[in-house]
Amino acid sequence: MAIDRRREAGGGGRPLPEENGSVLGGAAAPPGPPPAGAAGAEIQAVPLPPPAAACSPLLLDYDGSVLPFLGGLGGGYQRTLVLLTWVPALFIGFSKFSDSFLLDQPDFWCREVDGQGNWSGSLAPGHANRSGNGSIFPSPGLPTPVGGNASECDCHEWHYRIRAGLVQNVVSKWDLVCDSSWKVHIAKFSLLVGLIFGHLITGCIADWVGRRPVLLFSVIFILIFGLTVALSVNVTMFSTLRFFEGFCLAGIVLSLYALRIELCPPGHRFMITMVASFIEMAGQFLMPGLAALCRDWQVLQAVIICPFLLMLLYWVIFPESLRWLMATQQFEASKELILQFMHKNRMNTESDIKGVVPELEKEITRRPKKVCIVKVVGTRNLWKNIVVLCVNSLTGYGIHHCFAKSMMGHEAKMAITHNFYADYYTMAGIALASCLAMCPVVGFLGRRGGLLLFMILTALASLLQLGLLNLIGKYSQLPDSGMSDSVKDKFSTAFSIVGMFSSHAVGSLSVFFCAEITPTVIRGGGLGLVLASAGFGRLTAPIMELHNQKGYFLHHVIFACCTLICIICILLLPESKNQNLPENIPDGEHYTRQPLLPHKKGEQPLLLTNSELKDYSGLHDSTAVSDGISENTTANGMKSM
Repeated sequence: MAIDRRREAGGGGRPLPEENGSVLGGAAAPPGPPPAGAAGAEIQAVPLPPPAAACSPLLLDYDGSVLPFLGGLGGGYQRTLVLLTWVPALFIGFSKFSDSFLLDQPDFWCREVDGQGNWSGSLAPGHANRSGNGSIFPSPGLPTPVGGNASECDCHEWHYRIRAGLVQNVVSKWDLVCDSSWKVHIAKFSLLVGLIFGHLITGCIADWVGRRPVLLFSVIFILIFGLTVALSVNVTMFSTLRFFEGFCLAGIVLSLYALRIELCPPGHRFMITMVASFIEMAGQFLMPGLAALCRDWQVLQAVIICPFLLMLLYWVIFPESLRWLMATQQFEASKELILQFMHKNRMNTESDIKGVVPELEKEITRRPKKVCIVKVVGTRNLWKNIVVLCVNSLTGYGIHHCFAKSMMGHEAKMAITHNFYADYYTMAGIALASCLAMCPVVGFLGRRGGLLLFMILTALASLLQLGLLNLIGKYSQLPDSGMSDSVKDKFSTAFSIVGMFSSHAVGSLSVFFCAEITPTVIRGGGLGLVLASAGFGRLTAPIMELHNQKGYFLHHVIFACCTLICIICILLLPESKNQNLPENIPDGEHYTRQPLLPHKKGEQPLLLTNSELKDYSGLHDSTAVSDGISENTTANGMKSM
């Protein structure tokens, strides 16, 4: 009777644990002598033990307890580790932009058997064909090859003039011109495809075995494959080895990015990440000088890879991510690392006010709990946030090529620049200006507001370039319109610069945003997804070049539509500025959307804060929810009127 009354009080739905003769799905309770009163035995509740998987909240609150105990970034050891994550960014910048020099299409013409160079076409030698295979053909006044062959590609020996500061590169080494020019685009594919696969695979491995092993093994293998690239005997060997070089480079980029994020307190994450971006851009700016000093592509490749030898020392001086060890409940290794931090920073145990070390010793026998990125499929909010940021990253880097192609095409017509270095530094300068603008914008508007602003600018630049310029082109054809093609070209160049500026910020900020909202236990996998999406966006450039820019307009239209979709989806993202990093998947689920603008004083917010948020997905599973709810309290915790 008492059991029936308790079932009615609890809602009459699920049977109680005592009624099934088990506690938490375990074995039946052993029989014992009944107490003095039978009624008392019926109504006495069996106390439920705490769940076996429960861990101390103090240890899981890394930003609130562990990091302040270690001194944040005030400790000298932490500052040294952050500096060590910055240094390789320069080498990464060299590797990422090496294709611009190793695979640059040179100016070329046919040389006759007697060794005297003869022109074989109909254009002046100073005007290279940049949109096609890079060949130049002279004006009709220049001599033509003896024999009058109709095909300008029917040649046994080519003469090259390389614009990228090298005497010889991959194209001139193996005569990758005319019918063989498609091999250049395949070689460009290889590095990007290697980066894509590397981000996806090494991200999952970093969540399973740690960031440090992925970093160190990637360094070892990039030295092997990178130096072997310089010894390639044909373009097939070159392309294959470049794929593996890109794969290893992805492991270095991803592990350093995750380590950098996980070392920092909430207020310093963005600026420390931006410093690494500026150092990487320094590698981009220094690359032309490095190529001019090396003169040969094989020497340049070796010089780019050899600095990674210094990173072999990281095996001794760089520890595993303490945040990842704590999040995966590897408390024995965490204790050793905390003691190492205390020794390096010359701290004493008296500074442990919250009792992190004693609490750690209580949980030291707990088994590690590692998670794979596929677990995100079963979440309610987290997978949507990651997908939105992946689409943003793909769109930002994909449409960037559309703007770059448009700007370079009009520069050739307007004679703004007709030089390899001018084009190269124009692109690098726009990227630098974009990163400089991100710092104050994100600091003032936050991650979501900054991403939304830059995406709106990208969409406007794209739509105006596609729509307004078409209208200007129609009016310029009228005799009394007063407009010329030069006006249209100037507008197009201006929109292209704005689009490149904002799309670069969209891509960079999407990667950083994803690193912040993805929980520590799957941060490697989340970063791998968003970086792989960025790689797919970059891959559109060699694809369009391989097809000789066919479908370029449709390509631009598709990405312009994606920008409009992204603007709507960005509003669904949470704001992570000055927030603690989520450590496990439930923490990531509690990262919910806040209003874009702060509500006015006295106005009741429509969205719950994190402290008010309840895990509504499991409310129906509570067995004794009615025992702790008063009559005038509703199920969501609000007082009834």
